[in-house]
Amino acid sequence: MKRLSDEQTKIFFEKLTKYIGSNVKLLLDRPDGTYCFREMKNRVYYMSERILKLAENLSEDHLIAVGTCFGKFTKSNKFLLHITALNYLAPYAQYKVWIKESAEQQFLYGNHVNKAGLGRITENTPQHQGVIVLSMSDIPLGFGVTAKSTQDCKLADPLVTVCFHQADIGEYLRSEDTLV
Repeated sequence: MKRLSDEQTKIFFEKLTKYIGSNVKLLLDRPDGTYCFREMKNRVYYMSERILKLAENLSEDHLIAVGTCFGKFTKSNKFLLHITALNYLAPYAQYKVWIKESAEQQFLYGNHVNKAGLGRITENTPQHQGVIVLSMSDIPLGFGVTAKSTQDCKLADPLVTVCFHQADIGEYLRSEDTLV
């Protein structure tokens, strides 16, 4: 387990800021202790410092994972957010999109959200903003990026894509071999 380099830290926090804004600091300084991010085999893990101290006693060869995987760095040094981070990011999201029951299954199969499947959207959401996608009963389903702003969604055609799919909880089944 090693610390993120300065460049990796910048890229990683820019990605998190896209989805939860300035609430990133709430992930690190929590009431139940101090938490941190560490990198192992190009994957970024989120864990308490207490768990980190225990993990440092083991060699990296004997560890598969420690904490929760937030995502991984690609070979071109871009960061891909994994669905495993959803439960930590959803409570802090600034912008959210709620989809109708009829569109949930399509989203969980990896498809984009069109205007007909849109239930609600946070007021004043800009275009190309990272959002958390929720069911109408407030269950987090995944991540997305808005294709249209809130104002454009009101005037859009029912078949127009309003939210691009990034990740969904269906990946737990589709990609179970590569998530860890």
